Amino acid sequence: MTIRDLLREHAPTLSYELFPPRSPTAEATLEATMDTLAATDPDFMSITYGASGSTRGTSRTVVQRLAESHTIPPLAHLTCVDQSRAELTGVIEAYLDEGVRDFLALRGDPPQGQVDWHPHPDGLLYASELVMLLREVAKAHGVDELSIGVTAFPAQHAIPQWRQQGLDILRAKQDAGADFAITQVFYDVDHYRALVADAAADGIGLPIIPEVMPLVSVTRANRAAQLTGVPTPEALVADLEAAEDDAAARSAGVAHAARLSSDLLDAGAPGIHVITFNKHEAALELVSQLPLRRTSD
Repeated sequence: MTIRDLLREHAPTLSYELFPPRSPTAEATLEATMDTLAATDPDFMSITYGASGSTRGTSRTVVQRLAESHTIPPLAHLTCVDQSRAELTGVIEAYLDEGVRDFLALRGDPPQGQVDWHPHPDGLLYASELVMLLREVAKAHGVDELSIGVTAFPAQHAIPQWRQQGLDILRAKQDAGADFAITQVFYDVDHYRALVADAAADGIGLPIIPEVMPLVSVTRANRAAQLTGVPTPEALVADLEAAEDDAAARSAGVAHAARLSSDLLDAGAPGIHVITFNKHEAALELVSQLPLRRTSD
């Protein structure tokens, strides 16, 4: 069953985001995290490409390992960064041959050291073009059960001058053949509600899964704000700063993430996508506090 099919069941989904390891020690940590999170019976796990697509090779390895070791569908990330159309086609074909049917199509960020976005000379410019390419390659391979996700941006949607542009981009992804969206980081349930309502009014019917990031230290909170451009709420930073030790900080961060997740589910979110940082402790604490349907029930 693809993610598209799961979302049609209208039951809240649970999913996790992992990233490829960069060292043998990190690989061992990832293995343990995958096994532990798999025990919570998630609906899927997504595997990122790393910064600017720099770890696409190890991303494929993790996707393969997840597909072989567990029955959990892997959501394979693809970006347009520094790849020609032919190279992307080859990657998609390899994934399809390995049985992968769920993809997250992203434009991607500029490579390190490059300020502005420039596509590969023979590559794709927009995520919507990557969605179309996925559909084309799957059709050529006789694959009908393909599920494609894209990204949405609640925090940016809250900025008036970017609102319509963001909706136009999301609608273009839908028109290209996307099945669902996963948000980038945000911390205000009203931003999510506004995005969903405005998208529906603009003819966009994609299920939009919110991404939730349990922040368990001031260092991580600052780093997240730097990477995403979305400020960490002052109340969360204050609670992290006031924590007496790491366990108290994790508890505070999880509490904030749990409140946001519960509010999102109450607002009708089709699921919760948890950023794990390849560690299971905060993710498990968060999930234990959420009223999510599990298939083992």
